[in-house]
Amino acid sequence: MSISFGISALPGDEDDIEFLDGLVGRGHRALELPFTKAFPWKEDRCASFGRLAADRGIALSVHAPYFAMLTIDDADRYAKTRAAVEHTMKLGRRLGANVIVVHPGHDRDRSSDQLLDTALEALAALEPKVRDLGLSLGLETTGTNNAFGTLGDIALMAAEFPWVRPVVDWAHVHATTDGRLTDLDAVRSVYQFLFDQFPAWKLAPLHSHYSHNAFGPGGEIKHIPYGEGSNPVEPVVEAATEYDVDLRLISESRDDASHVAVWKDVRKTADITVDNARPLASGRIEFPDPIDIVTSTDGFRATRLRRPLRITNPDKPFFPDGYTKGDLIQYYASIAPVLLPHLSDRAIVMARFPDGADGEFFYEKQAPSHKPDWMPVAPIHSEVRGGAIEFCTAPDKPSLMWFATMGCIEIHPWLSRTGTIDRPDFAIFDLDPAEGSRWEQVVDAALHIKVALDSLGLRAYPKTSGATGLHIYVPLDPVHSYGRVRRFVETVGRLIVAADPANVTMEWDIPARAGKVFIDHNQNVGGKTIASVYAVRPLPGAPVSTPLAWKEVEELTPDQFTIATIWTRLNKVGDRFAPVPAGGQTLDDADRALGLDDMK
Repeated sequence: MSISFGISALPGDEDDIEFLDGLVGRGHRALELPFTKAFPWKEDRCASFGRLAADRGIALSVHAPYFAMLTIDDADRYAKTRAAVEHTMKLGRRLGANVIVVHPGHDRDRSSDQLLDTALEALAALEPKVRDLGLSLGLETTGTNNAFGTLGDIALMAAEFPWVRPVVDWAHVHATTDGRLTDLDAVRSVYQFLFDQFPAWKLAPLHSHYSHNAFGPGGEIKHIPYGEGSNPVEPVVEAATEYDVDLRLISESRDDASHVAVWKDVRKTADITVDNARPLASGRIEFPDPIDIVTSTDGFRATRLRRPLRITNPDKPFFPDGYTKGDLIQYYASIAPVLLPHLSDRAIVMARFPDGADGEFFYEKQAPSHKPDWMPVAPIHSEVRGGAIEFCTAPDKPSLMWFATMGCIEIHPWLSRTGTIDRPDFAIFDLDPAEGSRWEQVVDAALHIKVALDSLGLRAYPKTSGATGLHIYVPLDPVHSYGRVRRFVETVGRLIVAADPANVTMEWDIPARAGKVFIDHNQNVGGKTIASVYAVRPLPGAPVSTPLAWKEVEELTPDQFTIATIWTRLNKVGDRFAPVPAGGQTLDDADRALGLDDMK
């Protein structure tokens, strides 16, 4: 776990460099820009400030204007409020921010169901405009009883929209619970509720606000200096450590003395050392949020991890160039916040390499009997077995780390979620260069497919396979059968073959593919899997399957992205695959344009 502390503030008389250097000098790693009353900055200022902050390792967030709420139902006002949310998110993208904070709204004498319906309608209207921006809309917990936005309300909205997550204002929760967040047990209950109601990746990091406040029967009245309130910060930090939460804590105090005092108590509480701890990784790579381990009776165990996890042979060489099993486990721990949304509610097939990338491997579907008790499984009926196979799932960081402890270098998720197992939520074009073909041919085939999909009105997202090929994902709502999705991919693939027969093939006879790029439409079959985005591949350098922008397909090659280099890219461009889990498309119009008969 890690704790990033920062304040809510805009630069005053000092210039941006002086302001940001001052934050760094005080040990701050986060900053929330309060655009709460208006939009004080244009896009150019946001872009330049964002670059300066990134250079100094400061994570930015933005608080949208107070009037930018989701529950406005007045026809003359709701367009303005939704436009304000959209504009704040677009400014946030220029800043390189990852969370835009919004107050959900007020009740105005409406029922909870009416308020929720209005908020969901607002989010649905915003979705096509903001889902591809690569940042989250953080809905802040309400501080008064006549406002909308309890953690339960936010959980219902976040369940509908992948780009929505919670922002916990600890002062607000304290006020609306009549001052109950006074000890560790009370704060633990909030964290437990969060993990019960939200997927772990929406809490990584947990963006939160903190201050002392005065409150009455109706909730919060005003902010007061730190030390005059009744909600201590120490339990917030201590419980985050226990729950292995990456916590981003923004001080919303109104005076600098309070910022200083809060930060002092945060540092004091977070400085928890574990005797005889050592790094999990080899030290050859600078991973974000490094994990420490300590010896135990049967190997090692990770410290500050929410789940008990046994780790064996962390120093065992696992890749030809010397990266270790510990490096692999640490990679999956560090990539978890980015990877987990793409594995949510999916059965996992493990590609296990017990002796490392150069050794023998096998695919494992059935969850082994020695899996941790805390790992949930997904039982899926198998016609071959005549019963259910219990697949492992990946709900959180410890589960990813466990896969790696099992020698699972590649993670292969199903194309459909457990709740809609017969309905995939993306179509995949798997471009596999045959012997004698060149990377340039893969690029040409991908661009042909893009032209076809563009003409059919479908969004698509490419990623490197991590080896020699490309995968192109077409996000879908889970409404079509595997057969229909496979037929669509096959039809488009054959159009590409007809357009470029010298370079592209769909021949099943392997010798006939020589010198060409094979489009494998049969990856779109229930039970078949493909290496996940951000999965490691068992090759020298430990390459990683990495999303690309379409303009990068001609510029970049798969070997550029490894467990050592992916972090610079993520810091620069974020997760280019973030829109894929949201779906938002069907094949209906495309099938009609292709002259295909209706097929459910």
